[in-house]
Amino acid sequence: MKTIEVVAAIIRQEDRILATQRGYGPWKDWWEFPGGKMEAGETPEQALEREIREELSISIHIDRFFRTVDWDYPEFHLTMHCYLCSLTGEAPHLNEHEAARWLRADELRTVNWLPADEGLLPLLATELST
Repeated sequence: MKTIEVVAAIIRQEDRILATQRGYGPWKDWWEFPGGKMEAGETPEQALEREIREELSISIHIDRFFRTVDWDYPEFHLTMHCYLCSLTGEAPHLNEHEAARWLRADELRTVNWLPADEGLLPLLATELST
């Protein structure tokens, strides 16, 4: 099975995190933490900053590593390195996503998350309460 390695930004603003809705591909309309594939020679942090600039036209501060998620989708194995981040400038602009929502801990399950992202929700609910 093919393995895809990606990075994801869990962007926090006070007591909320940013969820984005995919606008393309077989998982179109599902919700995720923004990010994407690492390119050759990039560190995960470099890839994350680049992906967030490309997808949302924003700059982020990577606050800390959060978790690595391994998930088997039908077509591939996903390794996703997740980082807690904060905005350093303006509000996100959706270049690739259909929608975005800032969610509080009690709102995390109000969107249809991709399976790999969904496993992070209990940990994030705890994180948001601190």
